[in-house]
This record gives sequence, C-alpha cells and structure tokens, in this order.
Amino acid sequence: RMQLVESGGGSVQSAGSLRLSCEASGDPLSRYAVAWFRQIPGKEREGVAAIDTDGVTEYAESLAGRFIISRDNAKNMFFLQMNNLKSEDTAMYFCAAVGYVARWSRLKRAGYMYWGQGTQVTVSS
Repeated sequence: RMQLVESGGGSVQSAGSLRLSCEASGDPLSRYAVAWFRQIPGKEREGVAAIDTDGVTEYAESLAGRFIISRDNAKNMFFLQMNNLKSEDTAMYFCAAVGYVARWSRLKRAGYMYWGQGTQVTVSS
C-alpha cells in the first residue's frame, strides 16, 4: 500500500516561492501517476498539477505557469515548485498517487487512490 507524506508548506509573502515535497513509501513511485491538489475550507478539492509515469505533465489553467511539478523516482519523491505566490494560493495542499490515471482524470480527485494528510500554505499580501 502506498503511503504519502507532504512537507514544505508554510507562510510566505505574496510574490514569494515555496517548494512542496511528497515522500512515498510502500511501493516504487515509478509505478504511479502522481499529482498535487489543494483545498480551501468549504470548497471542493481542486487539481493543481499532475505528472504521469512517463513524465507528461498537466496543470490547472489558472496557474499560468507559476507552478512546476517534478518527480525523482530514485528518491521516491515528487515536488511542487510554486513561484510568484498570490493570496488566492492559500490552501491546504495534498499529494496523491494512483497506479494508472486516465488522461481526462489527471486533475480530478476521483482519479487518485492514495493521499497524503496535507500541508498548509498561507500567502500573505
């Protein structure tokens, strides 16, 4: 069973950067498509970025190139580099993984089986 643990969240000022990490255990990460989601209390969890086993990436259109997802299978980790952060990026960020995800499900919550507990990102203006 895959287990995921996020780290790297925190408080940052607007226009700053943060790098989130997700460490996987229980199975080789190379077998999994992975993604980052975020959620604000009272709202749906939304897909931020995804990367499949071949390294193909997909991003939420609203991010306009500010975020970059990457993976290091040798370390069983994947990452979310967040640049030029805005107050609207404030949310709980979750990492997720699944053995296979259909192209149309890459940024959909229902497409993923394994989830981390989340790490809070707070951006102040």
